[in-house]
Amino acid sequence: MLRISKKFQIEDPKTVKFQLLSWAQQFEEVVWLDSNDHEQQYASYDAILAADAFTALKTDHVNAFEKLQEYQELATDWLFGYLSYDLKNDLEALSSENFDGLQFPELYFFQPKKLFLLQGKELEVHYLRMVEDELMGDVQAIMALSKTPPVSSGHPPQGGSVKIKLRIHKDEYFSRLKRLLAHIHRGDIYEANFCQEFYTEDSQIDPLQTYAHLNAISKPPFATFVKLEDAYLLSASPERFLRKQGRKVISQPIKGTAKRSRDIEADQQLREALGNDQKERSENIMIVDLVRNDLSRTATKGSVSVEELCKVYTFDQVHQMVSTVVSEVSEEISPVTVIKSCFPMGSMTGAPKVSAMRIIEALEETKRGLYSGAVGYFTAEGDFDFNVVIRSILYNHVKRYVSYSVGGAITARSIPQKEYEECLLKAKAMREVLERW
Repeated sequence: MLRISKKFQIEDPKTVKFQLLSWAQQFEEVVWLDSNDHEQQYASYDAILAADAFTALKTDHVNAFEKLQEYQELATDWLFGYLSYDLKNDLEALSSENFDGLQFPELYFFQPKKLFLLQGKELEVHYLRMVEDELMGDVQAIMALSKTPPVSSGHPPQGGSVKIKLRIHKDEYFSRLKRLLAHIHRGDIYEANFCQEFYTEDSQIDPLQTYAHLNAISKPPFATFVKLEDAYLLSASPERFLRKQGRKVISQPIKGTAKRSRDIEADQQLREALGNDQKERSENIMIVDLVRNDLSRTATKGSVSVEELCKVYTFDQVHQMVSTVVSEVSEEISPVTVIKSCFPMGSMTGAPKVSAMRIIEALEETKRGLYSGAVGYFTAEGDFDFNVVIRSILYNHVKRYVSYSVGGAITARSIPQKEYEECLLKAKAMREVLERW
């Protein structure tokens, strides 16, 4: 697909980001990805906006990866969208029978008419010829508006409070964790990521304002705003699932979380304690081994390696333990095949992966859907980059249903009370944002 490309020099990237995302709200299909200026070894752009579908693929899990591969190969263009966790059912003899209040499509990708790539103070605009006249006028307006800082960006929403409910209450959480630990002690699995949903029904939120607030208090490296018809994702994800850059494939699983402190010395102690915590390290290393195994399915012989093991990174809300695993693939391996071999991500399932997914399906109350899935893009050259959908608010505008889920890795060393406290810590930013309404 031939795209026209133009470049613009800008003065204030932060203001341009705000104006771009605000302008995009007129379209039914929007994917916004923002690094929040985090320095990353594997990154191409500071922010990306894709808007207004030329073509689209929307489907359930049946033959989903086959359909995606066909779509990607036929388009030979940029594609943006998401993979829901429940695509696991396309890969293994699994099912998803739990309650689903959101009812999003299980896979949704689109080919944008309008694409914006922001890097430093340069804005690249890629577009299809059919929209040139309207788009160039809009771009000039955005550039003009960007010279004036926005009146409001990222401030807490005003209004009544949203009533947050728990799908699994505390006593029931402990009961189900006990059953999960019994599976681990029996040797059925080594680790599982057990998740619970917080939700509100018959509620309306302003998606853009909610995202702006969530992003402002978290500033994660893989922030995402997605609008696909009535389905919204407002994500403050700190985690990359998978990236392909030429022949190199990169996965960066997170396992291990510690709270922050306003006291500098105490905060440093918390960071160091996380790095030395044997339980947290063992969780991370188990998932690294799983990721190495997943990558080996498509890797050239001997190319899988661990570039970083259990490195602690600091984010606005928490400290996290991150590892980086890489491989190389031959040119004959399709991009979708690489993703398929690693999906769902090990950090959100457990080990062994299939057994863990089967057990957590039986113990969790809610269909995960887009939560613990992935959002990202394919380039025209067949590269890709996808995050992990965590620390996220999901919203079905028509059904007036708002949801966020949190989870944690359970191992033989897990202490249920501490696992519950970790869930509340991870949920803090989403709860704070929603309870401002």
